[in-house]
Amino acid sequence: MPAQIIDGKLIAQNLREEVTAKVARRLADGKTKPTLATVLVGSRVDSATYVSAKQKACAELGMGSVSHNLPEDISQEELEKIIKSLNADKSINGILVQLPLPAHLNEERILQLISIEKDVDGFSPLNIGRLAQKGREPLFVPCTPYGCIYLLEKSGVKIEGANAVVLGRSNIVGMPAALLLISRNATVTVCHSRTKDIAGMIRQADILIAAIGKTEFVRGDWIKPGAAVIDVGINSKPDATKKSGYRLVGDVNYDEAKETAGFITPVPGGVGPMTIAMLMNNTYRAAEIQDS
Repeated sequence: MPAQIIDGKLIAQNLREEVTAKVARRLADGKTKPTLATVLVGSRVDSATYVSAKQKACAELGMGSVSHNLPEDISQEELEKIIKSLNADKSINGILVQLPLPAHLNEERILQLISIEKDVDGFSPLNIGRLAQKGREPLFVPCTPYGCIYLLEKSGVKIEGANAVVLGRSNIVGMPAALLLISRNATVTVCHSRTKDIAGMIRQADILIAAIGKTEFVRGDWIKPGAAVIDVGINSKPDATKKSGYRLVGDVNYDEAKETAGFITPVPGGVGPMTIAMLMNNTYRAAEIQDS
């Protein structure tokens, strides 16, 4: 049987509606509006698009947003000064520094500076460290990996006891996703560019999270029958039938994999919508945490 399509748009919309209702109740109780500060350095088109989408989501969900669009050549000292001022500003609940930063800036230092209570992206070493330690909970979990787990859980995929493969080991998706699966009692293998026989590893996976940025890298005959496939990849593939000349595809060959998998996310419309929905949920939670 063809796979059950995991509708990320619908699941994300349901979460957004839940957050909207919680924000409305919060405001009705006379509390402050949850507010997200975005920090964009330089003029990368993709980064600017992501930041704009996050600001739009804040407005749609009844939350506030403040934007800091900074020049490409800003100094480390100047950027750190801005982060410190946002940490001190009680009207700001979440701070999001859009990555990647220009090469001359120390990204790790900037992420370390963000107050753990305002780290709604979940990239602070303190939050990642808590995620990695058994019996400890981070205040916030990185939005895209948490979205992957949320999709699995909402689709009824059993994680506990499953053999899971995470394809990719980035700090933003792969490693946090592996840690989240481990925390839910899956047995996890992380595959990467030095892994021998990636296809063989994936063939044993009850759950696959693919996040390497390689166009349709995972073939359909690599998928274990009935497996759950979460495709984080967003890649441009030439397509003469499209006005743009290309279409978006994932790291998994969707047309092949859907014939074998039990569950699968499409690209677009799978993981993508979850990232911003999770960010909105984290921003709301940040406001609640800072009230307590």
